[in-house]
Amino acid sequence: MHAFIKAILAYDDKADVHGLLGRVSAYYGCVEAQGRGTLHCHMMIWIDGALNPNEIKERILSDLDGEFQKRLLAVLDDTIANCVPEDPGDIDVTVPSNSHHACSVRGPNLAPDDPRLGQARQKDLRNVVRKCQMHTHSRTCYKYWKGPPEPQECRFDLDESNYCAESTVDRETGELNLRCLDGLVNNYNPTMLEALRCNMDIKFIGSGPSAKAILYYVTDYITKSPLKAHVSFAALELAVRKLRESEAHLDAPLDTVAKAKALLQKCAYAMISHQELSSQQVASYLTDEEDHFSSHDFTHIYWPSFALSHFERHIEKEDPSPECDTRNETMAVEAAPDEPDDDTVPDLVDQDSDDESEDEDTDRIDLHVHNE
Repeated sequence: MHAFIKAILAYDDKADVHGLLGRVSAYYGCVEAQGRGTLHCHMMIWIDGALNPNEIKERILSDLDGEFQKRLLAVLDDTIANCVPEDPGDIDVTVPSNSHHACSVRGPNLAPDDPRLGQARQKDLRNVVRKCQMHTHSRTCYKYWKGPPEPQECRFDLDESNYCAESTVDRETGELNLRCLDGLVNNYNPTMLEALRCNMDIKFIGSGPSAKAILYYVTDYITKSPLKAHVSFAALELAVRKLRESEAHLDAPLDTVAKAKALLQKCAYAMISHQELSSQQVASYLTDEEDHFSSHDFTHIYWPSFALSHFERHIEKEDPSPECDTRNETMAVEAAPDEPDDDTVPDLVDQDSDDESEDEDTDRIDLHVHNE
């Protein structure tokens, strides 16, 4: 990863240097393990001088001659590929990936005096794409499929029918639709793939829907539990059972507070002990390898209750919401006339009616993102 950041991205906050994607102003990557233990990195990269989604949309809508659209799509088509390169067809060109797995060997010798260097690189890239980027459907693709009559669709959105001959721009909405020459090939950058020699995916965040989708993906991804649901419940059940067994041997039962503390402690220990770690993760921790990569340093800030109250008052000042102010409710109660006796208070709750609020999903969080 350090070689990727230094050589391919060419990030340097003290020098005006450009990498494969341009001058990188910031990056952040998080390392995680798949279900089978393979380590991989999710990274977001910010390009210096790049337009944000709103600016791109404005430029597209105001681009009467289409010159900006042509230049933008040309850059994206040159950066992102999603097809298997053609075979150069020269049987005399041999590369190590012909006889070995493409990920286990290096590419061809990049000696500039080799007249067949271009053909060798194309053949090697073809081998890497076929080994690393080609998707084959399996049961994992349809694990969320509920069965007929629901259509059976790959959850990775990879299908032979996903074909688009050329990149286009919607002049009314400013939405970018990049070309897709092979629906079963993940997006890749040829130079990156040739150097990294592993599966990769690359996406350009250049429209509002894409930005919102990546925002949702990141927030959902970083908050998901590393434990599977069935493992978590099994650990909790084990903790409760052990607490009951230990309490049975005591002369006097624990009080409510002590029992609650003991239960929380045993639950924490049980969930930690049941966490599954792959050998790659263990080796990474023991060798003190990074679990994230960042171009900037961040400082943890203690956020006590008084700071939170100041923040809330600032938000209320900038965007007043009287209906959410509990102080108004208190004042209204205090200013209300004396309540009548209990026997004269009408029953405002119909016990026989269906209360729709009981059926609402209370475990849902709605995010509203506003772009200035």
